[in-house]
Amino acid sequence: MKRFKILSFFIGAILFAGCVHKPKAPLLSDAAVLHNNEDQLTQIIIYDVFTPPVAARIYGYTALASYEAMRYADPKYNSIITQLKGFGKPPVPVKGKSYNYALAATKAFFTVAHKVTFSIDTLKKYENKVYAMYKDNLDDSTYARSVDFGEKIGKLILKRAATDDYPQTRGKPKYLGENSPAKWRPTPPDYMDGVEFCWGDMKVFAIESSSQFSPAPPPPYSEDPNSAYVKQYTDVYNTNKKLTDDQKKIATYWDDNPFVIQHNGHMMFADKKITPGGHWIGITAIACKQTHADGPKTALAYALTSIALYDGFICCWEVKYKYSYARPVTNINEKIDHGWLPLLQTPPFPEYTAGHSTISGASAVVLTHLFGDNFAFQDTSDVHYIGMQRHFNSFIQASDEEAMSRYYGGIHYLNSSLVGAIQGKQIGNYIWQKLKLTN
Repeated sequence: MKRFKILSFFIGAILFAGCVHKPKAPLLSDAAVLHNNEDQLTQIIIYDVFTPPVAARIYGYTALASYEAMRYADPKYNSIITQLKGFGKPPVPVKGKSYNYALAATKAFFTVAHKVTFSIDTLKKYENKVYAMYKDNLDDSTYARSVDFGEKIGKLILKRAATDDYPQTRGKPKYLGENSPAKWRPTPPDYMDGVEFCWGDMKVFAIESSSQFSPAPPPPYSEDPNSAYVKQYTDVYNTNKKLTDDQKKIATYWDDNPFVIQHNGHMMFADKKITPGGHWIGITAIACKQTHADGPKTALAYALTSIALYDGFICCWEVKYKYSYARPVTNINEKIDHGWLPLLQTPPFPEYTAGHSTISGASAVVLTHLFGDNFAFQDTSDVHYIGMQRHFNSFIQASDEEAMSRYYGGIHYLNSSLVGAIQGKQIGNYIWQKLKLTN
């Protein structure tokens, strides 16, 4: 009898335990989910070591997928992809049915991310936690309907990605430049071939063509000491030798080289950091959080910045490989100081114009239109990666400082940095004026 009572007690305890439900995962705000999604993507981009133009493509397609789902949470927002080139008409939610649009945006976002990144297993581990949160807080039909809607949007975005010329450029020959005067060739210390030399042929999002905002040619080659050509590399050399501590900090802060190869004797190792585009995605997140932007506006901010990054890189790369202009280190090593190296490691692609300056100008302009002219913020985008942060009184101030950073770093001529910044601002203004974002 005693044994029976003990056995009954344990059976009852087990049955009771089986009836106790795990506590529900708290439902995060729509904006918080979108921010977490973007942060996860940035970490994957860093880990997979995508080049800056390719990273911008990843940000572009994923952000558009997310926005096209999230915008339905507020009917004042219009579709963006219907105003861009080659996307087609997006699916719409069924009238009278319930949806969670942040869940749909998440599914759309990662449906695209799976096809444009490498570390899919890492993404899935994160996604499963997000989906579990929604399963705990939504009824089954709303959950399934939202996931299905997001997947449809993601697949539509991927159809466009398959035709943007990226897949077609993956097997093209390497670009090694040429040895004629003023022309780009691989630079020290690693003499890598030119990155993404066909990027100017990519199908753009919002602008009319990659050559729409093409600047004037850079100074032509000359050996005349008084020529603009000689003066620009002499200026870089002299400036780099007497940089102030603040100029060095500015150059280092905006480096954003995703794959800097360090040398220690015969050993080589790489430092991974955020890309130039990743830095501006981080600034976008800061602006959204500082203004307590809701889900739809947060999705819009990421989409606009990503469009600016994507079109900005295409325009800049069209110019870079059109002129295939030599980097400062090439001219300085040949004409002034054979052993000189710039403060920053020279990226492996032509000099004119400055890519970071172009995309920074474009991003700063769309963010200014969205959040205001004098938007002061503490930029903490790089704290996790290089332990630095800086304060800016506006997005334009930040982008203007970035333009100077390439000159201080010794990897661009001043003219190339300033012209790139102008080109970028033209792109940003065009994007903002073209798109009808709200009713």
